[in-house]
Amino acid sequence: MKKDQLLTRRRALIAGAAVLGAAGAAGTARVLTAEPAAKPVRHAAAAAGPQARRPLKPSAYRLQPIAGYGPPHSTPARTLVRHEPFLRMSGRGRSMVLTFDDGPDPRYTPHILATLREYDVRAMFFVCGEMAVDNKDLLREMSDDGHIVGNHTWTHPLLTRLTRSAIHSEIARTSEVIDDAYGEPPVWFRAPYGAWNRATFQIGAELGMEPLAWTVDTLDWTTPGARTIVDRVEGGAAPGVVVLSHDAGGDRSQSVRALRDYLPQLLDSGYHITVPRRRST
Repeated sequence: MKKDQLLTRRRALIAGAAVLGAAGAAGTARVLTAEPAAKPVRHAAAAAGPQARRPLKPSAYRLQPIAGYGPPHSTPARTLVRHEPFLRMSGRGRSMVLTFDDGPDPRYTPHILATLREYDVRAMFFVCGEMAVDNKDLLREMSDDGHIVGNHTWTHPLLTRLTRSAIHSEIARTSEVIDDAYGEPPVWFRAPYGAWNRATFQIGAELGMEPLAWTVDTLDWTTPGARTIVDRVEGGAAPGVVVLSHDAGGDRSQSVRALRDYLPQLLDSGYHITVPRRRST
């Protein structure tokens, strides 16, 4: 299954994944603030109106995923079994992470890479093995530009409905392709649809990866329009935010256009677009 077919599959599974994800999160819900609220700043999206100034607050994290600040973990991932996706960003201040899922797609990923390169920004790409195996040149380009490539399974299935052996195959095959093209195995993993269970966390850890989810979902896969995507990113901008977008799985031209708009606006507003530091092993 490739490219546009992922969109159909996503629509069929997303409702079930949301229910499963909420059920799994219910037992581990907690709120973590990244840092004390900062002084009000001007957000570019609202600069022209009377409500231009709004408090810059740490993310109001949902049940899952959660994120925060702190030193990177020193425990190797293969010995660490998590029960929730968790990101600790090194440093403080107005840092955000941009992530792109489902690619690489030769129709859209090169444009996203070009925009990131223009502004000298690093991002994270969670790739699907069946897409990566046919576009290894794009993974090499990501490596050359300093981006982080993570594992997003081979076929983008709902992992909570698979056997342990099937989950292992989906993840392990993708890690092999990333290692071959990117030059090193992935150290981050993201479950399709954000649907996690104990087996998914365990297998990811056994394969040397830590889980990473998101805090701001652009819902760009629904093709709501580039302006709406921009508004969602700028409206959710805050210290420690992890933004979810897509560079494949359907028509991602809106995502490409939106990035060209919101990235310079975020930078002009003083945000530092970064990627998490790799663990010490």
